Amino acid sequence: MSEESVDEEKRATLRRFAAVGAGGPLARLAGSDADASAPDDRETTSEVPAAIRGYLATTPGAHFSKLRDDLRLGTGEAQYHLRRLAERDAVDSWKDGDYRRYAPAGRFSDFERRTLGFLRRDTARGLLVELLRDPDATGAELADRLGVSAPTVSKYAAELAEAGLLDRSDGYDLTRPETTLLLLVRYADSFGPDAVALAADADELVEYSG
Repeated sequence: MSEESVDEEKRATLRRFAAVGAGGPLARLAGSDADASAPDDRETTSEVPAAIRGYLATTPGAHFSKLRDDLRLGTGEAQYHLRRLAERDAVDSWKDGDYRRYAPAGRFSDFERRTLGFLRRDTARGLLVELLRDPDATGAELADRLGVSAPTVSKYAAELAEAGLLDRSDGYDLTRPETTLLLLVRYADSFGPDAVALAADADELVEYSG
């Protein structure tokens, strides 16, 4: 693939996400960041802030590498614009183990941030999805449904409990299932097919939990 084709694909990606972000508070930044210190050409650079805003609006909790790769940005380019947006209190970031995750500023509580972090991990998300579908599932049943070992279920359950998402005093009880379900349904397309399938059954699950 030629360099020109790569550049065009990058611009198309940026414009697609910028369209999502055009109506929000970061839209005014779209034309203001093309200064001499920016790491890329002016045309592309001017599109990046709005694209980041649009991307994070649909994919909150994404870690740095995923954001960079999905938007086809260079490492320095992504760091530059995220730093500029953070300085303007337009983007929130937080440390999650080895990752740094990002979301639109002021939109999520600490609990929701922790939940988003786990929902961005395949096995942890699978565990949460199964517990939303079947709150009485045992560790052995969860392991069988997820295709993982029982120790793996125990490991993730311990991490979820430490983060305050799970109560292990009597089985595996989600502490705030409504919040977890809402995040899964609202951003289902950005998580994976398990979240999309759960979203399709959301009405039934909400009725059940009530």
